Amino acid sequence: MRYGQGVALVLAAGCLWSLMGLGLRQIEEASIWAILFWRSLGMVPVLLGVIWWTSRGRVVAAVRAVGMAGTLGGLGLVVAFSGAIFALQTTTVANAVLLFAASPFVAALLGWALLRERVRPATWAAIGLAALGMYLMVRDGMSGGAIAGNIAALLSAVGFGAYSVALRWGRVGDMLPAALLGAVFSTITAGIVLLMQAETLLPPLRDIGFAAAIGAGIVALGMVLYTAGSKVVPAAELTLLSLIEVILAPIWVWLALGESASRNTLIGGAVLVGGVILNAVAGSPLGARAIVWLWGPTDSDPTRQGVAKPSRPVDK
Repeated sequence: MRYGQGVALVLAAGCLWSLMGLGLRQIEEASIWAILFWRSLGMVPVLLGVIWWTSRGRVVAAVRAVGMAGTLGGLGLVVAFSGAIFALQTTTVANAVLLFAASPFVAALLGWALLRERVRPATWAAIGLAALGMYLMVRDGMSGGAIAGNIAALLSAVGFGAYSVALRWGRVGDMLPAALLGAVFSTITAGIVLLMQAETLLPPLRDIGFAAAIGAGIVALGMVLYTAGSKVVPAAELTLLSLIEVILAPIWVWLALGESASRNTLIGGAVLVGGVILNAVAGSPLGARAIVWLWGPTDSDPTRQGVAKPSRPVDK
């Protein structure tokens, strides 16, 4: 695969993921857990089919290869998936997707705390910017009554960060089997919760169709495209390209439903996105050379040592 093809696949994945908020807005009666159940169930056949094809029919071997790390990552996706659905149903799409963009910083902090991975000074600065941006957005949610949705979005970012760190800890090269485990775990978890709460597994057929279509056609297919493209696109560039989802998601709901973002959301989101861009540029070869030119080489300078390409957390 050529670099240009990889970029096109990653952009296509981001465009698909940006439709999730609009799709969830079409679901009228299904509860959060029913949506999670049918959306996760819709993901399973798509991921299973792609893994079967890429592993030449050795699906069980591919899933077993991710080991404990993939299992823990799959459990992290349960938090990520459920938090994302709750957030998109209870706060604005702009608030939710902008807070989702904090997941790379959560991964950096967890990697530093749990795996003792070094964090570049520029990344610490970007984390500070992101924290400021999130504060501005969450403060706006407190006054607008959407604090629960904002907290759910942050928990979703934590889940994605945990997923990423688990894959790095286990040095998992292929994230699709771990994502398949996440979809299976989410389906089981949602089913158990629905049974315990005596809620129905069978909401209106229209809601089931939308939820399953979101899982199969948006989340899972986007994940397949992203995984393929990420094999030839550097990690720092992946972070920048993934911002297409953050940019497009609020636009779709504004055009289709007239849902707009508040002033504080736009200001906080701009600060947060600025942190993401700073982190991505600092992680690129050009950014690394600029840092060396300004401050001289450091122990964490990527131009002096090989740096493993981190796994980016999967959106939604």
